[in-house]
Amino acid sequence: MISKEQHSSSFRDPSGYIFIEDNILKRKILPIYFKQYHKLKNSKFFNKLFDSGLLINHKEVLVSETEIIIHPEQIPFVTYPYEWCFNQYKEAALLTLKLHKFALENKFSLKDASAFNVTFHNGKAIFIDTLSFDFYKENTPWRAYKQFITHFFGPLLLAHYHGSEVLKLTSNFIDGIPVKIIASMLPFKTKLNPFLYSNIHLLSKFEDKHNEDYKGEAKVTALSKKGQLNILETLYNFIKKLDLKEQSEWGDYYNKTNYSDDAFNLKADLINGWVSKLNAKTAIDVGGNDGTFVRRITSNLDLALVCDIDNNAVDYNYTKVKKNKEAYMLPIVLDVLNPSANIGFNNKERFSFINRIKDFAPDVTLALAVIHHMTLSGNITFEMSANFFAGFSEHLVMEFPKKDDSWVQRLLKSKGEFESHFEFYSLENFKSDYLKYYTILEEQPIKGSERVLFFLKRKNGKT
Repeated sequence: MISKEQHSSSFRDPSGYIFIEDNILKRKILPIYFKQYHKLKNSKFFNKLFDSGLLINHKEVLVSETEIIIHPEQIPFVTYPYEWCFNQYKEAALLTLKLHKFALENKFSLKDASAFNVTFHNGKAIFIDTLSFDFYKENTPWRAYKQFITHFFGPLLLAHYHGSEVLKLTSNFIDGIPVKIIASMLPFKTKLNPFLYSNIHLLSKFEDKHNEDYKGEAKVTALSKKGQLNILETLYNFIKKLDLKEQSEWGDYYNKTNYSDDAFNLKADLINGWVSKLNAKTAIDVGGNDGTFVRRITSNLDLALVCDIDNNAVDYNYTKVKKNKEAYMLPIVLDVLNPSANIGFNNKERFSFINRIKDFAPDVTLALAVIHHMTLSGNITFEMSANFFAGFSEHLVMEFPKKDDSWVQRLLKSKGEFESHFEFYSLENFKSDYLKYYTILEEQPIKGSERVLFFLKRKNGKT
């Protein structure tokens, strides 16, 4: 793709926009932002953030009287807030507060606190909007305060009280969850907390008073830099202590598997051998739980996406990523039966998971013990799932649990009188449908289990 046209996701900021040129993402800065950009650059503000890993690095490509073009460090796979686990969301919020604090200390201000300005790269959260900084004006409040509340603080509070599923609301509210909704969903006791009352409930009342029908002007309250820093510190400490109080079926999955240690190790060795044979540099594990099998791969992966529907499993995986400094691994919350869709203006502002994974084009996909969930829980036929994986996976490692597998039996029994509908669930039918899209390179029963591991290669012309 060769185009200098404004990218469909980059239209909200008059300071500039991103575009794609020769398949490389670049950013064009317009004259309205030149003064800020040159000050940020010449004061070494940018360099300090680059060195600390808080802001995505960039190099200048062109500087003229009419435009500045920079080349940011390329991020192979961008995730969105509704694909983060709770602790990723917390880290993104704390990063945003750190940036504004650092900006204030250097006579700047963070003018934009959208959660979409953060993504995960090299094992940690990073800010990706270079143009989100402006000059600080004395005794003025934080311009992006309300945006921070609706994009970060409010969603985290709701998740704390109602569970991590609430974070998916951010896909419906691309401009942040409205404060009125946040306030209405919080328990009454939060009104008795002075900090939560002033930052959520009072803000909600203020919105009602000064809505779009209000004919006057809302009075802007003066706020010193010290006052702003105090608010930031309180927000930071409050968010840092937030946690989840939920349990899930899959968060402790590998401690209750239905096959022996020998079978588990055989499975890991087979996967490692096949992936290493490909000399794969990129991978995605669909239904990867806590990343156990990706960690058993000994070849040098540059990036492995490890996806799971369960927030607790992804949270646990991300904790291990941080502890082990596994920069190559990117945990993602993903429901394979309902991947995130195109959203925003013209449905082109934020791209679907399917579009992004096709562009990412992983060298290998792992689908371990996920096919029976897709088939028996989601009524996805074998041909439908084969077509799905073939859309982005040239090489596929697929684990098939046979009908006598205890997890399969559990799912079948839950169907009650409709169990007979799933008579088609068999190894023979699976192979027949997958052979329409893939060639079987290797087929290996996992001794000591009711499972079979397949190493597949997509047929030419199948996409």
